[in-house]
Order: sequence, then C-alpha cells, then structure tokens
Amino acid sequence: MSVPLSILDLSPIIAGGTAGDALHRTLDLARHAEQSGYARYWVAEHHFTPGVASSQPALLLGQIAAATSRIRLGSGAVQTGHQTPLSIVEQFGLLDALYPGRFDLGLGRSGQRAKEAVKELATPPPPAEERVVDGLLIPKPFSFAPILASARSALFRKLLHLPGSQPPAFTEVLDQIEALLAGPVTDDEGNEARAVPGEGADLQIWLLGSSGGESAQVAGARGLPFAANYHVAPAKVLEAVEAYRAAFRPSATLTQPHVMVSADVVVAPDDATAREIAEPFGLWVHSIRTGAGAIPFPSPHQSAAHAWTPAERDLVADRLATQFVGSPQTVATQLRTLQRVTGADELLVTTMTYDHTDRVRSFELLAKEWHG
Repeated sequence: MSVPLSILDLSPIIAGGTAGDALHRTLDLARHAEQSGYARYWVAEHHFTPGVASSQPALLLGQIAAATSRIRLGSGAVQTGHQTPLSIVEQFGLLDALYPGRFDLGLGRSGQRAKEAVKELATPPPPAEERVVDGLLIPKPFSFAPILASARSALFRKLLHLPGSQPPAFTEVLDQIEALLAGPVTDDEGNEARAVPGEGADLQIWLLGSSGGESAQVAGARGLPFAANYHVAPAKVLEAVEAYRAAFRPSATLTQPHVMVSADVVVAPDDATAREIAEPFGLWVHSIRTGAGAIPFPSPHQSAAHAWTPAERDLVADRLATQFVGSPQTVATQLRTLQRVTGADELLVTTMTYDHTDRVRSFELLAKEWHG
C-alpha cells in the first residue's frame, strides 16, 4: 500500500501577482487537496522573500481551517528563533481551540544557523560527490553558509529579533513549548503560569531538518516524528533520516521512528507538458541560491528569455535533477523510489508553477495516481 501523501505550500507569488492573489490561491488549493484525499496540508514560514507569501503560518492556517473541514493542517515549519515559546503555544493553542484536533506544530531551528555558517566558512566540510543509491539521486551538497553569513542576512536577523535578544538553544525552546502545553509552568515559590489558549491543546509536534544535525538527533532522542527535506537539501536526506533513527528513543508519542520526506514535483498529463510547465523553476531556485531571496515565480516567457551561463546552471543543478517532473505514472514511480530508499512513513510534496490551474491539476493528477 502507498504511504500517506501530503502537501507543503509556500503560497508562491507569481511575477506580476500580489501576496493577496497568492494567499487566495492557497485557500483554493487547500480545498482541492482535501477533496483529493491528501493527508496533511502544511504551510511554510519564510521572511523577506518577494516571491513567498507564507510568512505567518498560524494566521494562514486559521484561514485554511475555515475553508476546509477535515484535512490535517500544519506548519512546515515555525522558525523557533524568531518568537518566544509562549507565543508559539498561544497561536497554535488558539487554532486548536477553534478547530480541535486538526493541527501539526512543525518546528524548525533558525536561531543558531548564522553562528554555524560562520564556523562552516572557516572550516568547510570535505567535498562529497554525486551518487545514486538504489535508484535515488543523492547530489553534491550545496552550502547556504555564505548566504547566512552575509550582511543581507544580518539585516534580516536584526529585523526578526528584539533589540539585544539572543535566540535560545533549540532544546530549551522545545522544553518550554512542551511544558506550556502540559501546563501549568511553576517556579520555586509555587507561582503558576498557564498558556490560555494553549495548555492542553491537542497538537502533534514535528521537528523538521535538512541534515543529520541537531533537529534530527533531538527529534529521535525525544521520540517525536521527523520530517526530512529532500526538496531543500537532497544531498543530505539519507544522513538526516539515518541520524534520526539512530537517535530514536520510544516516547509517549511514538513507540518507533516516524519519518516524512519531502520532494519537489510537477505533474501533467504527459512528460513533455510537465517539463514545459516546470521550466521556470530553475530561474526561481537561482534567485534563492544567489542570496537574493525567492523572486516572484517567473512566467514561461521570462524563463525562456533568460540566457543561462554554465556557472548559473551548476548553481541549481542539484535542485533541478531532484525535482520529479512528468506524467502521474512517472512521478509516482519516482516518489516510490524516494519512499523505498529513505524508508519514509509519509511523503510531503510541494509544487511550484506559474499558472494556478497547472498547480491544482498537478496535485489532483498525482493524488488520483497515488491513491488509485
């Protein structure tokens, strides 16, 4: 039997479009996802990106919950370094109070990555070569360290954090979130603090990670479900799931490891049409890889007009080679390879197209093939 299939949506803004257009398309896509039988609908959190409208997951999830009735909703992922544990618990506690039992609280590290980037620039990891593991391409890794250590990223962090504040350790954030959900939090004198709403909320906590580092290891050690990113960091997906499983300890949440793996997909009635629809994706990825931030998703005309240099092609090669593009049968076969090689218990797919109709059709065609 096929594993559950879910959607990750960035609410992409297209060239010439607006954030409002993108958000209304997200609501429409969520309704179609529910009708097509997808298990979960997650939204991302990105800041200062001209081409992405999903900057506030909790706010957007409330709108999606009102537009749907049963599909499970979640964050992929809340960036924990940019807000307090209390604000995260209150936001998702409010959602659960209005729409009980429907939410996944996906959490990601964001506070420590800049420090790690500086260390990586000083001592780069040894180079790794592209390889194929049982039919799955594992490309050469791409490093975001120069982008994270840049002056541009420093400006973003300044705007994201309160003056003088320092993001706490990821484990400390998780401790506080779990304590507030369990509630009440008490001090040595017996004073109590309760998150209202939030305490007792029926949330499923997930950790997301792009490597075998802290997120994967903490998720395993705490017995939490883990989502690994093949679509963001395809070179490290096997490292991530292996580190998670190696660190796993049974908990009240899980008795055995539970992994979801993401992938970029574009599906159309035939391979040639899918390749044509997917063509602008490379230019969009290029904007991210150069540190400019995701641009509004290019039109086919913009993409066709771009004169690629060999260096530009090389910059995005791993993302293009690991994007699953084709007919429903072609993409389903590729996803089954991804599931088999990673041992994923669930798959999470994300699709970027210029035309909203193409995006809706891509998810509908895939769901029909997958569930059929």
